Amino acid sequence: MNKELERYIEEQVLPCYEGVDPAHGLSHIRTVMENSLRIAGALDVDLDMVYCIAAYHDIGIRFGRDDHEKTSAKWMREDEKLLKFFSAEQIQTMAEAVEDHRASSKSSPRTIYGAIVAEADRDLNPARVLRRCVDFALAHHPLASNEEIVEISSSHLKDKYGPNGYLKLFLHDPINEDGLATLRAWIQNGEAERFIGDYLREIGR
Repeated sequence: MNKELERYIEEQVLPCYEGVDPAHGLSHIRTVMENSLRIAGALDVDLDMVYCIAAYHDIGIRFGRDDHEKTSAKWMREDEKLLKFFSAEQIQTMAEAVEDHRASSKSSPRTIYGAIVAEADRDLNPARVLRRCVDFALAHHPLASNEEIVEISSSHLKDKYGPNGYLKLFLHDPINEDGLATLRAWIQNGEAERFIGDYLREIGR
């Protein structure tokens, strides 16, 4: 890993996530960075590119969730500081990977780099998925009752992670595969709703 690139990311890029909703905040970004490097460890890829893609993948979220992958990619393409570390062709590949990361995308990632960040962004730790789902619902529906938050979160979970959900996995990652299987079981047996209720009480709602 290029230490100068790491320093630039830590000092200039990651602070841009301060103040965004918790579901897309710095904790999530660091998790995606860690997941990306773990997944990439078994692949023949440039780890500096993998690291950088993960750091930028949600940076456009501050301008709105809709099309944030395109805003994030635009930000990356226009960051002239990256030319110190990467060629123009590498930056284009990274920007395309950022564009391809969303779970709701209708198309498969164009490159292995897009597949890595998409897989890393899934972050299918069941408890973390449920907390992020609630955090997102609270950020966008602050006046909703706890019962409504449970309903909103549960509906999203089924749409995204259920047996017929839109989320897709592109690489063989046992951690994500096991996590998705657990999530689907929790959705079916009611454990997801119980967890959401417990989390709401835990955060004092």
